[in-house]
Amino acid sequence: MGRAYQNKKESMAKTAGAKTKVYSKYGREIYVIAKSGGTDPNGNLSLRRIIDNAKKDQVPAHVIKNALDKAEGGAGEDFASARYEGFGPAGIMMIVDCLTDNNNRTYNDVRQCFNKNGGKLGGPGAVAHMFDHQAVFVFKGDDEEAVLETLMMADIDVSDIELEEGMITVLAPHTEFFKVKTALTESTPDITFEVEDISQEPQTITNISGEDAEVFEALLDALNDCDDVQKVYHNAETDD
Repeated sequence: MGRAYQNKKESMAKTAGAKTKVYSKYGREIYVIAKSGGTDPNGNLSLRRIIDNAKKDQVPAHVIKNALDKAEGGAGEDFASARYEGFGPAGIMMIVDCLTDNNNRTYNDVRQCFNKNGGKLGGPGAVAHMFDHQAVFVFKGDDEEAVLETLMMADIDVSDIELEEGMITVLAPHTEFFKVKTALTESTPDITFEVEDISQEPQTITNISGEDAEVFEALLDALNDCDDVQKVYHNAETDD
């Protein structure tokens, strides 16, 4: 389970162009969440979480503010959530979450990514049953038993916890996200989260290497280049 944080941030920015795309994805998600649930992070917990993640990924303040202003003004595009499921090379299971204003365009773009990079798009439910909707926290530490006790004392139903290479990974039901964060922050005020997110965590892992790994990376890159794709979840582990 220590691989949990390896599957985060598949769209990690490596170039200026990639950073711009990451900012755009955050801007769109902040806009959609704020438009549907309100622009006050104190009253919209989903908005608070995405803004915290945006700041962690060094998204400029003006990008966040513009998205909030746009949502508050009530103008702008109407985006809808769309989820696609499929298989990559070596039978890797993948979930692709999108925000789109044109379902046909997004479907065709995602399908082309799979078709051109050794994958195959499946139907709804093809792989989702093999993933768990989880709150994920990763932070430096050396005593997972103490962390588990803290969370149990807070009456939190922990799915899994693991210490690996000086990093503690905690998985809990997605509904417990802020309860977990509050308990950990109160017990360790100076805690810094490397990851604090809600994710689709795979129940099984597929190890890939060589050509399969290269094709898979190309598929990930193609998906992350799609403007409508927000997040990609998968069960692959590569030998990098």
